[in-house]
Amino acid sequence: MPIAVDIDVMLAKRKMSVGELADRVGITPANLAVLKNGRAKAVRFATLAALCEVLQCQPGDLLRWEAEDLRADDVPQGERVKTPGTTGP
Repeated sequence: MPIAVDIDVMLAKRKMSVGELADRVGITPANLAVLKNGRAKAVRFATLAALCEVLQCQPGDLLRWEAEDLRADDVPQGERVKTPGTTGP
């Protein structure tokens, strides 16, 4: 998944448990686990704002983008970027 979730890092820095964070944010521990384990399909801005407020951090402290390792066959021909010094299409 190209979005990495670093809630565990902030929990450790704040010496806070998952249960305490869930209670203070107002979500179930199960929903927090889905989010922190990177299995969530979406996150509401209200939830993100509550997480940031409780953890005293910025959204970028909780979420970061990681490039996926794509094979050339996975990228349509018209969207490929030619690397200098290489040959081929």
